[in-house]
Amino acid sequence: MPRSDAEQLHYAGFYADRADTGTDDRPRVVVVGNCQAESLRVLLDDDDVSTVRLPPIHEIEADDVPRLTRLLARTQVLVTQPVGADYRGLPLGTEQLVRLLPASARVVRVPPVRYHGLHPWHVVAHPPGLADPDPPVAAYHDLRTLAVALAPADRRREDLPVAAPAALRAVADGSVAELRRREELHGTVVAHDLFATPAPALMRTVNHPGNAVLVPLAARVRAAAGLAARANRVERPLLDAVHAPVEAPVLAALGLDDAPRPDWRLHGRAVTDEEVAAAHLAFYADRPDVVALLVERYAPLMRSLGLG
Repeated sequence: MPRSDAEQLHYAGFYADRADTGTDDRPRVVVVGNCQAESLRVLLDDDDVSTVRLPPIHEIEADDVPRLTRLLARTQVLVTQPVGADYRGLPLGTEQLVRLLPASARVVRVPPVRYHGLHPWHVVAHPPGLADPDPPVAAYHDLRTLAVALAPADRRREDLPVAAPAALRAVADGSVAELRRREELHGTVVAHDLFATPAPALMRTVNHPGNAVLVPLAARVRAAAGLAARANRVERPLLDAVHAPVEAPVLAALGLDDAPRPDWRLHGRAVTDEEVAAAHLAFYADRPDVVALLVERYAPLMRSLGLG
């Protein structure tokens, strides 16, 4: 599908597809991955490098591949999240992209950060072949809402048992262990230690880190790329559009004194968790295929959280 004028303007450096003019001898840095990748690019951008804003990898189309190929052929530093070969039927796998680089280029692999410790009931699921699996309003499935959808019609969220503190701590510890496993598997920059001391500032949602994670992670990427350290110049909050609630039982289980946040914040607007749950229940009623997928994937986690 052709890019809109707004998209081409937003990714102007990529769609302009300009050849090197020889007037900028700074190393070009390209960051490939999901929405976290763009935040890292913003943090890496400084007077000693030239960066190019790319669409997130799940939005790259076949028509974009030749342009990306030409860009990587003149790239000195590729920062990439691990991507499997032929992702979405396109040659966008990490090793496929690495082969397009000049021989002298540096490659830094960085993990996509997920942490469920602050939002233990929330999950995301985007399996190949399942169209539009995200629920409306807030695109995060809450396993408690799923449990209500699977229960008799008179059951409500407030009727569900509260997860035991030990179960909530186990979710947090399991998230860190899984992140560490993926780092070791793919040889990435390390991020799991940033969660040694949980805090609400670390994550906006299960897959949107806050600046408290992104800033030190970008500094580690710089070091791994052989770039000089730079003081952070980005003051605005990154990945700030969606904030999930942080609930009192979670804070207590993790030993945190922060005040609970009962509502979602969506693009600057407060939305109650009840409103989100109602929209999701209606979605599940229309999408038994999504319900079946979630049950298949997350039944063990639901049991561990006391959801049956």
